[in-house]
Amino acid sequence: MADLVAVFLFIGVIAYCVLGGADFGAGFWDLIAGGARRGRAPRHLIDDSLAPVWEANHTWLIYCLVMLWSGFPTAFAALTSTLFLPLGIAALGIVLRGAGFAFRKASIRTPEQRVYGAAFAFSSVLTPYCFGSIAGALASGRVPARGDGDPVTSWLNPTSALGGVLAVLACAYLAATYLTVAARRHRDPHLFRYFRDRALAAGVVTGAVSIVGIFVLQADAPRLFHQLSHRALPLAVLAALCGLLGLAFLRAESTRSLRETVAAAVALIVSGWGVSQYPYLLGTHLSVQEAAAPRATLGVLVGVACVAGVLILPSLVLLFRVMGRPDRADPVLHETT
Repeated sequence: MADLVAVFLFIGVIAYCVLGGADFGAGFWDLIAGGARRGRAPRHLIDDSLAPVWEANHTWLIYCLVMLWSGFPTAFAALTSTLFLPLGIAALGIVLRGAGFAFRKASIRTPEQRVYGAAFAFSSVLTPYCFGSIAGALASGRVPARGDGDPVTSWLNPTSALGGVLAVLACAYLAATYLTVAARRHRDPHLFRYFRDRALAAGVVTGAVSIVGIFVLQADAPRLFHQLSHRALPLAVLAALCGLLGLAFLRAESTRSLRETVAAAVALIVSGWGVSQYPYLLGTHLSVQEAAAPRATLGVLVGVACVAGVLILPSLVLLFRVMGRPDRADPVLHETT
């Protein structure tokens, strides 16, 4: 039962990375889009793509928190006691990000739009970095079961820095890919090439940092490195193949199955991290069974998760189907270009 709850929890983690991560990545491209005039078109597409779905995407974070503190209270207590700094920064970033995104759209004057836009963009980079650093702290075993880990070095270390940078890059790659598809759906050849080029660059940089990260993990997180190179190796290989296939699609200017391929690459990377940690929740100690709540609580969580899946997932699927209907703009775009 504890393993089943852990699987449900990790499904939420993957969903948040793939869906909420793209929202954070959109903020990254908003940040470097340029001044008000040059960045108007990319920012308009970002706003148009995010507005209908961003609140739905971030419900996965609430789901993960509820599953964690209800199903594994010991691990939740240790995590929040040691990593309260990055968690607090991430929470603040989420609040500022939402406020900046909402008020920028409602503002009329350019100076106000710049202030709210800056809050949205900077927090969109800071928040995924903090989440990535938390994952690095867990994976490297720097969160003691008693929750008395160092509040600074637990998340300011080589593995956490690698996790933070990879989180920002993966979010940027996801967002640029999704926005490339959105630009084609909007029949805008200029924005299509704009985000396609940035998706290619983000994919290449993410791959390069991942290769460098192998040596970082070997030196700083030997157990994680060993598990990634053994138990989780098939997932890592599949993630690399999906990443390369996504770059090939971008190079060929093909959007068919592009989003699914890139999302699969990120999902496989996150899955590899989970498989490498198992059976531990805190990297090198506190197993899933040791941290689990009483069996009755776990049973309720499984039931609630199943009911939520039946009631909520169809609505989410419908939302994304409406927002991402199959492309009908390809012939027009090719004629224009």
